[in-house]
Parts: sequence; C-alpha cells; structure tokens
Amino acid sequence: MMKQSFFEIVSNEPLTFAPSGQVFRLVLRGDVSAITRPGQFVNVKLDGLFLRRPISVNDLGDHTLTLIYKVVGKGTKQLSAMKSGVLDLLTGLGNGYDTALSGENPVLIGGGVGVPPLFLLAKTLLSEGKKPSVILGFNKKEEIFGEADFLSLGIPVKVTTVDGSYGIRGFVTDALKETDYGYFYACGPEPMLRAVWKSAVTSGQMSFEERMGCGFGACMGCSCKTLTGNKRICRDGPVMKKEEILWED
Repeated sequence: MMKQSFFEIVSNEPLTFAPSGQVFRLVLRGDVSAITRPGQFVNVKLDGLFLRRPISVNDLGDHTLTLIYKVVGKGTKQLSAMKSGVLDLLTGLGNGYDTALSGENPVLIGGGVGVPPLFLLAKTLLSEGKKPSVILGFNKKEEIFGEADFLSLGIPVKVTTVDGSYGIRGFVTDALKETDYGYFYACGPEPMLRAVWKSAVTSGQMSFEERMGCGFGACMGCSCKTLTGNKRICRDGPVMKKEEILWED
C-alpha cells in the first residue's frame, strides 16, 4: 500500500568518507504504517528536482524510519546537506523479502549500498526464531559500513574487500563458499547478484538496484525480463526469486 507522508529529519550523519562517495545514515520521524516488509523502499522528493530518489529502508521503529544512502549525484548530494526540516516521502513501495521461505539458517549477502535493507531483514528473521549469518562486500576498507550493526544483533559477519585491506580478500562469493546456509537473501549491484546466482547452492531472493522514474509501476521505465514475462523492478520487485531471473548476455 503506497502512502504519501511528511517526515521530520531527526539526524543525517556520514558513516564513511571514502573518495568514491560518502555514505550517510538518515533518521526520520513520521508515519511508517505503510512499510510492512523488509526490502521495501521509499521515494524521496527533493526541492527543485523532478524525479524522486528511491532509497531502501534500513530500519524501522514505531514512528521512526532509517535510510542509508550513498552520495552519487545531485539529488543525494542535496539530501546530505539537510540537517533539519521536513521531507515528502512515498512509503510502502516494492514487494520486499519473503521471510517465510528462509529456513532456519539463511545467509544475507550485501554489496556496497545493497547492505542497508539487510539490517531490517536480519532483525525480522531473528524475531521469527531464525539464525541468519551475514556476508558484506566492499572494494576497500574505507568503504565499509554496517558490520557493527549486525554484530550488535549477535549475528556472525564476514566482510570481504576486493583489495584485501580488510577481512577476506576477494568477493562475497569467496566467503559464500565457506558458509553453511540453507537459503540466501542478496542485495547489491547487478554483477554481484549475477555472481551469487551462479555460485549459490540453494534457492534464494535477490533485490535489484535500478534507476526509476515513478517508483510505483506507472512508467514501465524499470522493467526487466523474467521467466514469467516482463516485470517492473519498482512494483513487481525489487525482490525476485532466484528461479525466475533471466540474465541477458
């Protein structure tokens, strides 16, 4: 159920200072009733910009919403400068992860800014009595965030860096080979998702990152091919099951 609401900015602070783009944690206060599943996202309206910016939900309270985003362009740069005020959000967007399919020991795999939605997913799985583990992938140590958040929940975490400056040298798939799991959830850039799709030995769900026009299925600008026909990442996704995904060569 999509809902338009106005949220007050509680805090908006940097988590990383990597030259490739700072990552910020934004905490908002407002009506979160339309957000019902981990893996859903919101669409943020910014003054002077025509298109809203889609950002995944990192955490949720009774009246608080946490978003983690990377500064990559004009919109997110403008957002990062806002320390107070009110934001116009569309909430309850996307289908989110289905935790009923997870089994007892799912692994959560996040790459870069694909990490944030996995935190609320991890909390949900724990509340259901599951025992998740987490694999986080980054290019270098300066880009890492989120590890302490998962550890604070008592969840085991493996961190990979491409250059070997922290944790396991390599990619999330290298850590996945050494992990015991019965199901997987993943979110990250398409090359990472494709690699996980090839490497995973179980079923799972993947959340796709995509440029969006409207964010709720009206423009068809983010459609992709699946085994059951074209689907819109914003409305039919962003989460899709491993078995329905078709990769284009």
